[in-house]
Amino acid sequence: MSLIPEGLNLFVIDITYAVPFEKIEPVLAPHMDFVKKGYAEGHFLMSGPKNPRSGGVVIAMGTSKAEIEALMAQDPFAREGVVTMEITEFSASNRVPGL
Repeated sequence: MSLIPEGLNLFVIDITYAVPFEKIEPVLAPHMDFVKKGYAEGHFLMSGPKNPRSGGVVIAMGTSKAEIEALMAQDPFAREGVVTMEITEFSASNRVPGL
């Protein structure tokens, strides 16, 4: 059985800080609440900060790019305008068993 349900597409969300980290910090806790909700609702498969810490990456599932764009527009990072996001849809034609 696949971790990725039939009919859902995969997305890489590349988040880049658009302001100094000092302006990111006040939005970090609300962002993490958003991330936890994304996992609870089954949208996110994995996420984490880039190294060096210039933003983050999220691997998400959804029915369409428009759905993921609408979801990510709710992220406090996006609402506060402290990041830019690039969302790329991809087809996982090769994967390890279980995914």
